[in-house]
This record gives sequence, structure tokens and C-alpha cells, in this order.
Amino acid sequence: MRVLGIDIGSRTIKIVGLDRQEIVFFRVMDSGYNPIERAQQAVADLTCYDRIIATGYGRHSARSSFAHDIVTEIKAHGIGARYFYPNCRTVVDIGGQDSKVIKLNDAGQVVDFLMNDKCAAGTGKFLETMQKTLNISFADMVARAQQATEAITINSMCTVFAESEVVSLLNREVALENIALGLVNSICQKVAGMVSRVGPEDDIVFTGGVACIPGMDQFLAQAIGKEKVHVPGHPQIVGALGAALKGYGELERTHA
Repeated sequence: MRVLGIDIGSRTIKIVGLDRQEIVFFRVMDSGYNPIERAQQAVADLTCYDRIIATGYGRHSARSSFAHDIVTEIKAHGIGARYFYPNCRTVVDIGGQDSKVIKLNDAGQVVDFLMNDKCAAGTGKFLETMQKTLNISFADMVARAQQATEAITINSMCTVFAESEVVSLLNREVALENIALGLVNSICQKVAGMVSRVGPEDDIVFTGGVACIPGMDQFLAQAIGKEKVHVPGHPQIVGALGAALKGYGELERTHA
């Protein structure tokens, strides 16, 4: 049985193909100006799959267009994280436009979660804006933060005001490394606050596009107060994988 999971986000579309419970295919692509149309085109040639399950903010439109069923982002990320780390009890997902913290029980069921999708604070959008302001790459921002000699506090979590604050710091010739550390700390502290409110349980799995940036896991673990957080080899596909696994489980029960 072959199942396709698709996670339609505001910034990227993630697709995972399963043959039974083995990942045989995955793709990450920009959402573009019409994510649903782009997603539909992406799966059009993948006719060898028995079922398509959609998640992400575009899941309802996907079901109307081409998907057989949907699953919430929260449940999908919980299922996907447990595939890579069976003992996972907490998932921290930092994507382009939102961040979420999911608490699981021993059986992998969602027992609590928090989601920040109302402002850019604590999301990849915040880092993207600051990276452009500093005129450096994401990887370089974190690498420079690791070289900082002083932690600069960014007082505003509002992206617009924080950008003005960074420009002011640059004009005062504050070291770029120290500014970078302040920015990385600000997003990690925002997410750490969400983790604290949910009540973290080990093992913690870090997913989403921001988890792809080398070194971000170390800063997040430090902010949470843990020795480490786990990062899958391809942290962006966890939601799509969870959707595919849910679809596979349904097919398996149907054919049992």
C-alpha cells in the first residue's frame, strides 16, 4: 500500500511518499502565489499512490481539490516525530509563519499544545526579516551568534520594531555577532516560553524549516534548559510524513 502525505504551508509545500511504512520519496518546494494549484500540479504525476492525506493550512482546500482526507498539523507532527524518535513526548515546530509546541503521552497521542500563528515573533519570518536586514544568510547569522562575546537584548518581539532596533544597533557599530546572538536568543526565548507553558516532556524533537539551520538546535535547547533537542535528518517533512502515516494506518485497518 502506497500513501502520499502533503503538508501545504504558507511558505513551502512538503510531500512524502510511503510504501507501507518506508519513506520512498519526499520533496520540499516553495508554495508560490497559489499553493493549492501548485500542490495539485506536484501530485498530478504521482498516480501510483492509493491515498493522499493533506495537512497544513491549505488542507481543507486540498481535500476539495485532490486529497482523500485531511489531518490537523498538530496530530500530523506528533505522528511524524514519533516515526523518527519513538520516545518523543514534546514536539517543537518552528515554520515560516507559525510556531507550535505539542505535548504527547506515552502512546504518542496529543494531550496539549500551543500555537503562535498571529504574529511573526518566534517564527521563521522573524529570522528572515532580520537576516535580510543584516544582509547575511540564515546559517551565517547562527554561526556569528556562536562567536558573540556579549548577548544583546532585542527589546521588541514585533518584527517591524525589532528591525528598527537592529538598524539602530548597526548604526551604533555594535558587533554583528552580538546582534545576531540577540536575534537568535529572542526567537528561542519566545518559543521556550511556549514550551514552559505546555510543560515539556523528554524527548524533545525540533522540526520545521528553522530546524534546518545548523546550530539552531543548540540555542533552542539552551533556552528550554535542556542538554539537547533531537532534529530529524529532514525536519521540514515531519508534518507531511505524519499525514502519510495516518493515511497508511487507515488503509491498513480497512484491509485487515
